[in-house]
Amino acid sequence: MISLHLPTLNDGYAVHRLIKSCPPLDVNSAYCNFLQSGHFARTSILAKAGDQCVGFISGYVKPEDANTLFIWQVAVNDSARGKGLASQMLDSLLQRPNLHSVQYLETTITAENKASWALFTRLARRLEAELNKIDYLDKQTHFQGDHESESLVRIGPFNA
Repeated sequence: MISLHLPTLNDGYAVHRLIKSCPPLDVNSAYCNFLQSGHFARTSILAKAGDQCVGFISGYVKPEDANTLFIWQVAVNDSARGKGLASQMLDSLLQRPNLHSVQYLETTITAENKASWALFTRLARRLEAELNKIDYLDKQTHFQGDHESESLVRIGPFNA
């Protein structure tokens, strides 16, 4: 059985290992994952099967736009894929009392990441909200050819 939790600082390294096991996700430093699990716990969510970390979504409320939740990464372990866990985590996250003022969700997605496109398209449908995308981070301009371009995806307005 999988349970959903508010992450804690103690979960940071398990989150780091999870993200490393989920290509093509960008692997940040373990320190970054400690910050996500500590400083951004109220806007992130952890899924556990027993004591194993099997899912994690990191996010934050945009400092200049308090009604927008930015989703940084969605990671789901192979053992938990295909069961709707990412959708469950997003839905649970959006139901948190501290996020009731959120009316928009943003994230970035590469063109070839079909799983993320499907996840966020389904979320927009469930929320009965518009999904818009714009070019955001360019492969050459921003990543000097080392990373695929990313679209900025904006879903909303909605009332979760």
